[in-house]
Amino acid sequence: MPRPRAVIIGAGIGGLTTALALHRRGWHTTVLERAATLNPVGAALILSPNAQRALAALGLGDEVAALAAWQGDGLMCDPLGRPLHRSNGSAIAARFGAPLVALRRSDLVDLIVERLPDGILHTGEAAFLTDAGTAGRQAHVSTSQAMYKADLVIAADGVDSATRATLFPDSPGPVYGGWTIWCILVPRPGPDFVPHASWGAGLVWVSLVRDPDNVFVYACAATEEGGRSPGGERAELVRRFGRWHEPVPTLVEAVGEDEILRHDVYHMAEPLASFHRGRTALLGDAAHAMVPTLGQGAGMAIEDGVVLAHHATPATDPLSALAAYDRDRRPRTTAMARRAERVLKLTSLRSAAAVALRDAVFKAASQSFPSLLLRGFDHMADWHPPTTKSAVALPPPQDPDGPRAAR
Repeated sequence: MPRPRAVIIGAGIGGLTTALALHRRGWHTTVLERAATLNPVGAALILSPNAQRALAALGLGDEVAALAAWQGDGLMCDPLGRPLHRSNGSAIAARFGAPLVALRRSDLVDLIVERLPDGILHTGEAAFLTDAGTAGRQAHVSTSQAMYKADLVIAADGVDSATRATLFPDSPGPVYGGWTIWCILVPRPGPDFVPHASWGAGLVWVSLVRDPDNVFVYACAATEEGGRSPGGERAELVRRFGRWHEPVPTLVEAVGEDEILRHDVYHMAEPLASFHRGRTALLGDAAHAMVPTLGQGAGMAIEDGVVLAHHATPATDPLSALAAYDRDRRPRTTAMARRAERVLKLTSLRSAAAVALRDAVFKAASQSFPSLLLRGFDHMADWHPPTTKSAVALPPPQDPDGPRAAR
C-alpha cells in the first residue's frame, strides 16, 4: 500500500515539527517554504516544559537540553532595578519536570531539518491552497513550479496565513495587539549578568542568555500600530529605556542601528470556529496567533504538530483525524491566548497608581507565597503529548510545596 501524502505550507518551527512528526508516523511528506533559505526570524527561542516534552516525543529531548543556554533563573524587577520576583529554574523543574530554557532558534531549526529525509524540504516555493479536498477528493496545493495532490494539507504559514483566508473568508483575521517589539542580540556584558524581565508603565524589557557569549533582548512598548522612529530605532530605545537600571542602558549602547528588528504584534482576537476544513488543517500562528506575553507561540505550534500526527495515522481517515486534532487543540490554544491577553493588560498599565499597585502585588506575592506565581504555569507547562503521557524523557510534574490541592 502506498504511503499517504501530506503537504505542509511553511517551514517555520511549527511546519518543520509537523513534518518530522508525520514522517515518523509513516507519511510521505513535502514541505513548501516561500523563502529561498531557512534564515530563522528572531535570534532566540524560549521553550517551556510542555514544548520540551513535545520535542522529546519526537526523539529530540536530549539534544534540546544540550543546546539550552538559559535554565530559567532570573529576576523580575521595576525600571529602577528593585526586585519584584525571582524565578528559580530548579523550582520550575521540580514542579513541571523541566525548567524554562532558551536556545538559538536556528539551532532548533537545524536539529529538526537534520532528522528529515532528503527531498522533503523545498525552499523558494510560494505555495497556495487551490482545493481543500473532501472525503472523496485529494487536496491540491499549487506553486509556480508544480501542483501537489495530497491526502492531507497542513498550513503553517503564519499570522498572515493566506490559507486561513481561503478556508475561512469570513474570519476577521489577525488584529493589532497594541504592542510593538524590538528584538536585538548583543554581547554578554560580563560574567555577572543576571537574566531579567523589567516591567515599567506600558514598557517591558527582557534580557536572556542566548548562548555563552550573547544576550537576546526583546523590548516591548504599548504604542500605535505602524509607528516608526524618525531618529532611528536605537534612538527610540534610548529614549524609552536609557534611564532604566543596568545593564539595560549598556545593552542599548552596544547595539547598532542595523542590528535592531522591530515589528508590531498581531493576534487572533476572535478565535476561529474550526482549525480545519476538508483535508486541510491550520497550525501554529495560522490557527491561533497570540500575543507573546506567555512565550508560548512556538510551544503551541510544536504541540500542534505532535498532536496532529498522533491522530493522523496512515490508516486513519484524514477528515476524522483533523476533527480529533481540532477537538484537542482549539480549546487549549484558545485558553492560552486568553491568558496571554490578561498578562498583556497588566504590562499595558500606564498610570503611576496602577503600576505601583501591580508591582506591590507581585512583590508581596513573591515574598509571602513564593510558589503562587509559579502556579501561574499550571495547565500550561504541565501538558503532556498524547502519545507519551507515561513515557517521556522528562519526569512528571511535582509541587515543591507538596501535593497540589484539588482544583
